[in-house]
Amino acid sequence: MHPAGPAAAIIATLWWVLLIGATAIFLLVAGLIAWAWRRPPGEVQERRFVVWLGLAFPLVVLAALLAYGLVIGERLLPRATPDLVEVRAEARQWDWRFGYADAPGRVTENELHIPAGRPVDVAISSADVVHSFWVPRLAGKLDAVPGHVNVLRLEADRPGRYEGLNAEYNGPGYRDHRFTVIAHDAEGWQAFLRGERP
Repeated sequence: MHPAGPAAAIIATLWWVLLIGATAIFLLVAGLIAWAWRRPPGEVQERRFVVWLGLAFPLVVLAALLAYGLVIGERLLPRATPDLVEVRAEARQWDWRFGYADAPGRVTENELHIPAGRPVDVAISSADVVHSFWVPRLAGKLDAVPGHVNVLRLEADRPGRYEGLNAEYNGPGYRDHRFTVIAHDAEGWQAFLRGERP
């Protein structure tokens, strides 16, 4: 996956940091096990190693990873910005319907149109069962729950097509429950709002 937006880039960085932290803990524990098997008999220093390397090091690394994850999670929350675009996404078996605040009455099926380089808040809901809205290259996954609206911030760095999918099992056919995000340049976005097909 190659991130194509700020949220996806943050999530990718978080994944790498968590992998590195987990690897550090794994290597330390593996090293301690190897040392315990190979140490000379009669050497007694277990308590110091258990406390400092077996408990303190993993707890410090895990606390640092938790703090980092909380900071990153806070950065991913939608915030009000002057150039914000708002879109409604309604899932149903087996399609997505998108409505646009900047183009009242305009609805597209299985194609979400957004402007590139601008934040887009997608208000996600469901008409029937729990679905999941996920555009891997642009942002994280968020569930579409009947009777509830969840908001996900999307932003594409540049114009292009990005594939989205339903990542929640909800019956036969869920694997084909896909949609496309089309990110337009400024001119293309205005043409879309006017009702012109690109």
